[in-house]
Amino acid sequence: MAFNVPADSYDRLMGRYSVQLVPQMLELAGVRAGQAALDVGSGPGALTTGLVGALGADHVVAVDPSAPFVAANRQRNPGVEVHQGSAEELPFDSERFDVALAQLVVHFMSDPVAGLREMARVVRPGGVVAACVWDHGGGRSPVTGFWHVARTLDPAVHDESDFNGAREGHLATLFNAAGLDDLQDAVLSAALDYDDFDTWWEPFTFGVGPVGEYLASRDERDRDALRDGCRELLGPPPFTVSAEAWAVRGVTVG
Repeated sequence: MAFNVPADSYDRLMGRYSVQLVPQMLELAGVRAGQAALDVGSGPGALTTGLVGALGADHVVAVDPSAPFVAANRQRNPGVEVHQGSAEELPFDSERFDVALAQLVVHFMSDPVAGLREMARVVRPGGVVAACVWDHGGGRSPVTGFWHVARTLDPAVHDESDFNGAREGHLATLFNAAGLDDLQDAVLSAALDYDDFDTWWEPFTFGVGPVGEYLASRDERDRDALRDGCRELLGPPPFTVSAEAWAVRGVTVG
């Protein structure tokens, strides 16, 4: 997946939405002072920053596979222990943390059940594992409009609607398979206002994630058609893009 990109590129495409999910994730997970927390798939550090605000830098650890994101997170959150690594093989001792969170990353795990099991392994018995994924399957993600137009132009396109955890109930199914208990689900929300179309469109050209990979794979004519279709779909500015994410909280068993 194309996340070997500058942190600012991710911020402009998705970060302005993901930062709105942070307080909702902290509330769902019951994060409170004195806990030790792990941010799995931390990206450039939106959730890490929220955890630092709630717990202090010395109580927060983060891990992400992208070298540029790891570097950005270290710069943005001095004092936080930030590792480069994958969710499926977390480089931490068992039962080290009170809570482990994964914001907008389960659908990118190569083995989401293994990743959630690893998160449970590094959390003490009775601790919390929480995650969220955009509702791509229900057409309520920040990039739903892009994929809608792409499908009209290219019916064979592989969008994100069938990604793990991205449809109703599936994230809870993954949590169950990972052995987590006492599940609680929620729907998180975000919205962003745009004063002009180009501010919305330009980040899609930065090569970030599945939308960036898809757009880069098209020729100039296809890219122009996709851009024009999105402009028509969104309508004249200003406009608002709203999004929702499935979220689940589970408790580790001893």
